[in-house]
Amino acid sequence: MTEPNKIAEKSIHRTFINAPIETVWSVLVATDKPLPFFFGSICDTKDGLKPGARMRMVHPNRKIAMVVGEVLAFEPPRLYSHTFQMTNLNDDPCKVTYELREKDGGTEFDLIIEDAIEGSDLHKQMIGGQEFIAKNLKQIAETGKPAFSGTMVTLMSPLVGMMAKKQQRIEHWPL
Repeated sequence: MTEPNKIAEKSIHRTFINAPIETVWSVLVATDKPLPFFFGSICDTKDGLKPGARMRMVHPNRKIAMVVGEVLAFEPPRLYSHTFQMTNLNDDPCKVTYELREKDGGTEFDLIIEDAIEGSDLHKQMIGGQEFIAKNLKQIAETGKPAFSGTMVTLMSPLVGMMAKKQQRIEHWPL
């Protein structure tokens, strides 16, 4: 008898960003350009970011869907939450929440991961990516430029596009 999949504990990564909440929010929810903090992907929606809307993070070549999900909450400039499924993995989706609070002349940013299957590839990649996302979001909001790691991801984007699995082709992941 196999044990059912266990849901991992909620993971919260908190970062202080020395920028106004409106600046951090506008960087976080941009849908018109590659986002270095989201590994160079572009947020793609049919009807904008709003509860119930389908969204996907696509490669800059617009031929590959890297992540798909559904917007669960969208309350500018404080809360954005969506389901999160990586198209290169067969794992069940998790929930990602971004919370912003004005604090000490800047913005406190929480990146929260919930409902991931403990030990799954998705869980491991999500936990591993929290610091990268927060660090690059912080750097872009504060300076207008990504951290070195975000710059490197952007430079490697063509290679990532060539290595994508067939199952990641955008036609398999309609909005």
